[in-house]
Amino acid sequence: MGTPRQHKDKTATASKSLHPRNIHNQGYDFPALVKSHPPLAAYVKPNAYGNLSIEFADPLAVKSLNAALLRHHYGIVGWELPEGALCPPIPGRADYIHYVADLLVAAERAGNSLNAKPAVRLLDIGTGANGIYPLLACKIYGWQCVGSDINAQSLENVAAIIANNPDLKERFTLRKQADKNHIFQGIIQPGEFFDVSVCNPPFHESLQEALKGSQRKLDNLARNRGNVRGNKNSATNASSANSPTLNFGGLEAELWCNGGEQLFLKKMIQESKLFAAQCRWFTSLVSKADNLKPAKKLLAKTGALDVREIEMVQGNKITRILAWTFM
Repeated sequence: MGTPRQHKDKTATASKSLHPRNIHNQGYDFPALVKSHPPLAAYVKPNAYGNLSIEFADPLAVKSLNAALLRHHYGIVGWELPEGALCPPIPGRADYIHYVADLLVAAERAGNSLNAKPAVRLLDIGTGANGIYPLLACKIYGWQCVGSDINAQSLENVAAIIANNPDLKERFTLRKQADKNHIFQGIIQPGEFFDVSVCNPPFHESLQEALKGSQRKLDNLARNRGNVRGNKNSATNASSANSPTLNFGGLEAELWCNGGEQLFLKKMIQESKLFAAQCRWFTSLVSKADNLKPAKKLLAKTGALDVREIEMVQGNKITRILAWTFM
């Protein structure tokens, strides 16, 4: 098949910010968010610099902020999560959708509005209990979306969110993956076509590793705040209060699986070849940079014709999208 073309999008790195179309580029307007979602008021207070903020080590505060962001910016009401479910950072999740949108248009149109293409079909592998990628894709671009998951409880929660937002009922459907050993098989139906698939794969190999990752997040939050007015101690206390619960949430299928992210990507790439004619772009977040090289090597061996690594930047944090196509 030859060597696939490989691209690395450096635009995001140069800007040091979210995607240019991301509405969250201006930060959080807490007074406006509280007005849209009054329960958030209980968690908003001045930080060490005198700016309004929330305690990001508090999972209830983060969940309330997400509900406010979805209500205020996207008109999504009744967004709730079962206890322990993964609570996603909305700005970063919106970034993924915007960069995926860029994949689907010609280069000369990448900077323009994409709302004129409502026929785009997106498949979310592992939509979780939050359903965040299809929710944002439906609201930002009006796409048709399918969310899949192996966890029935997660799908039930997303179904309740859809029921609370009647305009989503014709655009967002759910499918249960009955076989944990498969990713696309049993989900993509014969004769069906998707423009793009998205995925935030479980990146830990075990519960113990996931708990360590959660603790690292808490430690980083404490360091970022410093020792001003005992803030570091409050983060430590929050960690202890929620242990062994993951501070940022995450059910088993959402945060860890046998083999972790590297094995999941391997299975996804191998299985995507079976559906090469039914999905234009396959994409996945890659949290560990070390997993990119083996994934790209496997893609070349599998016969991908175009492989792209897209960097997303939010402050000092860099995440990556790996995208490939057989078309």
